[in-house]
Amino acid sequence: MIKPPFTDVVIKKSPSGFYENYSLPIAIGSKCIMVALVLWALLWPSSANSILNSFKWQLLESFNAFYIILFGFFAVFLIAIAVIPSTGKRVMGLPGEKPEFSNFSWFAMMFGAGLGVGLMVFATAEPLGLWGSNPEILAQNVEANSEAALRSTYVFTFAHYGFHTWGVFVIAGLAMAYCSYTRGLPLTIRSALTPLIGRHANGIIGHVIDTLGVVATILAVSVTIGFGVSQFINGLYAITGMDWIMNLGGEAPAPSSAGLIAGLVLIMTLSILSAVSGVGKGVKYLSNLNLVLSLILLLTFVVFGSFTFAMTTYGIALVDYVVQFASLSFNAYSPMSEADFAAALPEAAKPLAGDLFAGATNAWGSYDGFVSDLKGDAAALDEATLAAVYDAGNNGRQFTWQAGWTTFYWAWMVAYAPFVGLFLARISKGRTIREFVIGCVVAPSLVCFAWMTILGATAIDLELSGVAEGAITGASNTNKLFVTLSYILDGGLLSMLNVMCVVLVLTFLVTSADSGILVMNTIMSGGDQETGIKHRIVWGVILTAVLGTLLLAAGETNPMEAIRNAMIIGALPFAVILGLMMIAMIKAMYRDFLREKYQPSELETEPAE
Repeated sequence: MIKPPFTDVVIKKSPSGFYENYSLPIAIGSKCIMVALVLWALLWPSSANSILNSFKWQLLESFNAFYIILFGFFAVFLIAIAVIPSTGKRVMGLPGEKPEFSNFSWFAMMFGAGLGVGLMVFATAEPLGLWGSNPEILAQNVEANSEAALRSTYVFTFAHYGFHTWGVFVIAGLAMAYCSYTRGLPLTIRSALTPLIGRHANGIIGHVIDTLGVVATILAVSVTIGFGVSQFINGLYAITGMDWIMNLGGEAPAPSSAGLIAGLVLIMTLSILSAVSGVGKGVKYLSNLNLVLSLILLLTFVVFGSFTFAMTTYGIALVDYVVQFASLSFNAYSPMSEADFAAALPEAAKPLAGDLFAGATNAWGSYDGFVSDLKGDAAALDEATLAAVYDAGNNGRQFTWQAGWTTFYWAWMVAYAPFVGLFLARISKGRTIREFVIGCVVAPSLVCFAWMTILGATAIDLELSGVAEGAITGASNTNKLFVTLSYILDGGLLSMLNVMCVVLVLTFLVTSADSGILVMNTIMSGGDQETGIKHRIVWGVILTAVLGTLLLAAGETNPMEAIRNAMIIGALPFAVILGLMMIAMIKAMYRDFLREKYQPSELETEPAE
């Protein structure tokens, strides 16, 4: 006998007062966590940075294999449910329900809320960074910053911006949308786990799950805005030359505190206005504008950039990515102990293992740097022995690189998952599971691949040909795009594109911030999609105050770094929740299949736990 699904989720809300129609445990709990974290980062920045950074690295190293394999299972699960007819055709909604938004607006909103700011900042920074450091370079199979390193550069660029990244968003969004629109549950995170936790969703377990989602969303949006505001100010300086928004006293120009605060206030004011207008107006219109401006920027690089070089890179990299997909999904490295390292050394080097270990397993160095840093007896070893020593440390380098780059990056995406996932669920009612997976995983991934190759490969080609002479590589991550534009355009056209890029960064930031505000309010209100305007304003002001205070406090020790570290730490419990969401979806779809197979008389009336 098959029990009916548990659908009696009741989230207690305040009946009156400031928090009317909001869950007090979620709203107050998330605020208390954020206030404590921000005060710690402001009052004791050195302590906060040191402790959080140390704890972050311990988690990344201890849970490296967990993250890599978990993301692999996510990818396999999504491919399976999209391909299997009985699951792929299921509609996330009532029978006959139609999608709320057109395909264009739907794609524009998912693209803008998902990775818009990241693509503007890292379109050139990510490929250039991986061009200088990736596993093939660490293994000494190819030389850093060479033409031979291009293929491996883009395999890992695609891994970081492709199916795995969008897949984690879709796991969260699919689970919430399916349970909410098919079973009539509130559109919130705890609902996605009801196939596993049943009535416990109504108690403290449900509150903890939703609170973790709110905190992860706050941290993810804060980091996004932190990166984006810096790029916005860099763009304004490229257009206007205003000195007051930049600090020109360092080695390279960087946004000043005054410029960052001014940019932040402008962005958050527009975000609050957009959030107040709701998804159907402000977010939708801004997202459509984002997509149009993005296409114009892309076409600019097609016409004036290294398009043939980029498309050749795209084709080869896509094939490499598909061929290596299983390896990228499940090949997780383990930490290398000093004893294991010593056992792999040539006899002449074994007594010096302690002196050689750190340098040979350093993923952020090079063989030449390893050799030049040696002292005493270690420096006296012959070249063949040193080469063997460095080779013996390869697994250690691979692990450190994977934990510090891929796992760090994927943990970051986990922190975005409650925000982007719930937003994807919010805009995808009435669509089939297959449509949701293809539309939210495959389509945006292919666009991200094109974006990364057309913009990023142009920057690499300028460096390979000697035109840029290291200017793009040497620029800050948030300024690399504008430096690249300066090498392919000039005069009035360059000015126009700089203005358009600044507008695009602005609208992407506003879209990300207002989407985050709406999502936070949806969770705290127990899944209500039309939340009170005053709370949208309040959370917009809170985000502005938090970021503004941190930016003002930034000095030799940067509190924003503490927030980034906290985001990675906070991602771990939510990674576990995402894994449980996948298991819950497997159970829910299987049980729903059985319910449809049997006659109503064969079903129990008591709901499942």
